[in-house]
Amino acid sequence: MSGILAFLNNSVLFWSLSSCLAAQFLKIIFNFFSSGKIRFEIMFETGGMPSSHSALITGVTSGIGFELGFDSPIFALAIAVSLIVMYDASGVRKSAGIQAAEINKLSNKLDPKSEVNLKETLGHTKFEVIVGSFLGPLITLPGMFFIGSPVQIFDLIIN
Repeated sequence: MSGILAFLNNSVLFWSLSSCLAAQFLKIIFNFFSSGKIRFEIMFETGGMPSSHSALITGVTSGIGFELGFDSPIFALAIAVSLIVMYDASGVRKSAGIQAAEINKLSNKLDPKSEVNLKETLGHTKFEVIVGSFLGPLITLPGMFFIGSPVQIFDLIIN
């Protein structure tokens, strides 16, 4: 199988990226219900509900488990990476966002004309991470089981 065809036949990658994209689209809906505004640009921002990082990494992890077996050492490695990514999203990046908010307040207090405006929504709450972590396998596993890879989707369409 040629390189590009092998890439397009990777159902784990396709469906986990689809779950990440779905999480980014859902941010528009969740933001609308929380603020009453439709903001399409929120798809290109970090933070928010649900965590697309969590959706992506748990989608990959569940897809690896489905394809290679849930007793595979590669699946165990994927679990470890998933836990690190999700901890980082709700821990380290969340803390960096809190610090950015305080720096912005301090900067504006010391110099009202200050143009320092650090991004404050870097991480996620634990609930946003949990929702994202359920979204990944919820999209990836049925996609792999019932539909397959982009190559298989293309075959279904033309045949």
